[in-house]
Amino acid sequence: MFIARFNRHRADRLHKQAQACSKAGDEDAALALYARCLSLDPDRDTTLYNVGLIYKYRGDWEQSFDFNARAYAISPRDEATRWNLAIAATALRRWVVARQAWTDNGLLMPDGDGPITMDFGLTPVRLDPAGRGEVVWARRIDPVRARITSIPFPESGFRLNDVVLHDGAAVGSRTVDGREYSVFNVLELFEPSALSTYVMVVRAPTADQLDSLERLAESMGVAVEDWTASVRALCRQCSEGAPHETHDNDRDPDWQVERRMGMACADPARMESLVQACRALDQLEIVEVGEQVG
Repeated sequence: MFIARFNRHRADRLHKQAQACSKAGDEDAALALYARCLSLDPDRDTTLYNVGLIYKYRGDWEQSFDFNARAYAISPRDEATRWNLAIAATALRRWVVARQAWTDNGLLMPDGDGPITMDFGLTPVRLDPAGRGEVVWARRIDPVRARITSIPFPESGFRLNDVVLHDGAAVGSRTVDGREYSVFNVLELFEPSALSTYVMVVRAPTADQLDSLERLAESMGVAVEDWTASVRALCRQCSEGAPHETHDNDRDPDWQVERRMGMACADPARMESLVQACRALDQLEIVEVGEQVG
């Protein structure tokens, strides 16, 4: 009994030291300390959860699944453990486990034992949380997967219609027409789109020319987005919180003649046909057409 208490006390200290290392950004040291902790107290659910959390953000899904499953077996009522187990199971396409974990979280799942297809509505997702932090719109098809509905910048590495795996905890929000939407950080690309991204810079004296371009693109099966109108730069504090009033009102009210457009399609020949057709539009000048990113 004395030895058991002594080991638990040592495990407590090791767990706290590991937490401090993790907070300082030294995850390797944290994992080493957590391993020593678990050698003394193998059923310590908080340690198992923390290890699973580190592996989640590393994208090591087998390890994340294993440690979260062990934590879940000890503490099945812990909501955070159930969510992270479901995320790891989703990443590994272990749909039976994911469905059960979501059910245990109080979410009604559709019948079946394969991939989950639902409609959780639109949500903004952050494509590169540790880098540029670009936020685009997507439609959630299950609690942690979403299909991108905006055209991301080519440098993001993501494309229109990509299915992404995102985290379960919101980091920031966006408000549109009085409704607040939570922003979720993307963990990884889950299913790539067949579309490629193109960049077209045009000079349009008025909105009428731009409308003509957008109607033409739609008629030819090319998705188009006016990044000049839809994109705004935010400081990190606002991006990961709720954008403050100055960002809500920082758009130039005057028409900008030069527009940067994002376009997406699967057929390069179709894109080339669109470019040629756009050159014939009255008063619309094509300044540049970027190479595709596929």
